[in-house]
Amino acid sequence: MCKQTVIELTVNNHPGVMSHICGLFARRAYNVEGIACMPVNGGSTSKIWLLVKVEERLDQMIKQVDKLEDVLGVERHDSGHDVFGTMAQYVQ
Repeated sequence: MCKQTVIELTVNNHPGVMSHICGLFARRAYNVEGIACMPVNGGSTSKIWLLVKVEERLDQMIKQVDKLEDVLGVERHDSGHDVFGTMAQYVQ
């Protein structure tokens, strides 16, 4: 089984941001296994969590995402972040 990790993004909250992020992954043929998004700070920003497989080019993908105009911050959670584990309880 391939190891997975969660990338947590803090982004400006407006139309098109998710499209830009997903488009970047699609153009580089990097599959996103899961996506969760919630507005924070009164709705001016959002948190996006991406569940992805750990591959050689993951660090490069993170650098590319961080360069996007509406991305304010990027964190990688290799362990101890259970947003998708918690969600899985509700969709099975």
